Amino acid sequence: MTNKAYIEGGKVIEADERFKHVMAITLDPTSNYKKGVLRCITSREGDLAMKGNIDRSEIHQITGDSLDKFIIGERVKLKNEDKIIEELNGADLDFLGLEDPDIFIDEQTSLTHLYFTMPFHNKKFENKSRTYLGHAVGQDLNSLEMTTPVLTVDSLGDGAKEVSIAPLNSRGFRHNLVESSKKESDFVYSTVRVVVAHDMGKSWEYGDIAFHPKEHKLSWIAGHASPGPLFLRSFIDVGEGRLLGVMNGCEANQNIGKEVKYGDFSIGLFIYDYEKGKIDWVSPEPFIQDSEAGKGGGRAITFASQFVETESGKGILYAHVDDSFVRSYTLNAEGIKKLLPTKI
Repeated sequence: MTNKAYIEGGKVIEADERFKHVMAITLDPTSNYKKGVLRCITSREGDLAMKGNIDRSEIHQITGDSLDKFIIGERVKLKNEDKIIEELNGADLDFLGLEDPDIFIDEQTSLTHLYFTMPFHNKKFENKSRTYLGHAVGQDLNSLEMTTPVLTVDSLGDGAKEVSIAPLNSRGFRHNLVESSKKESDFVYSTVRVVVAHDMGKSWEYGDIAFHPKEHKLSWIAGHASPGPLFLRSFIDVGEGRLLGVMNGCEANQNIGKEVKYGDFSIGLFIYDYEKGKIDWVSPEPFIQDSEAGKGGGRAITFASQFVETESGKGILYAHVDDSFVRSYTLNAEGIKKLLPTKI
């Protein structure tokens, strides 16, 4: 495996009779990555490949005896959930359920933090829909209580989802990354945006756009960008104050008559300066394109959400494929280094 950046593994989770689609696995490090949370889609309206489809979701706990196979358990129940959702909801808004979870363990307090997307669809005006980055905290996954979202919308109306947690910088706070949005003429891009977190359980602050697909003109990420997991420096060291990570990218939208068709998703690499809150480099080509993505005749999706370092120079990346199952990929640090620039 020395020369290969990754080896495609098997399916670690597949949808069962309760759900047609599963995605966005996140694992709990305190359980030695044998427990975690998964997004499960309970219903889908419309075509996934076309703008305007609506998914309704729940997040469920998962368990496994190894890192190679997990089973889906009960829905995650959060204390205070109904109260918070009622406070955020509005007359014309339709809450679609919790999506795309991320687990973070605070090394100072040992508390478990769970972040998730909270989409509120406006039934009358699409541009009035809202996407918040929700939050819950507790001693473990079984004692979580929902709080107010750490991010709502900024003055431009942009929301946040798909958080990537950065380390503490030398000034004692975090330059985390989220997927946000930016409207340019009649096209809405998904951008990667910096958010400043002084406290992981309280409100965060929006910062600058760190990556805008329009400005970089890379075909694999020309329409939409979303930050994926960051690797530890023990896996690959790209310099003091920097981390290498994976970026989820989507090709540009296509206008088909009055409808908009989304492009395919694949996984690339990026180097992040978490001290300054700046993305220094994004790979010109995808890093991973799954062998089964799009084989069902629809939109091809390979979307990474979790990385686990297993030994020196090796680790497992988890990604969902076509929203139907979660795949593991064995990553090799020596092979990945060959894909990186010699100078930044």
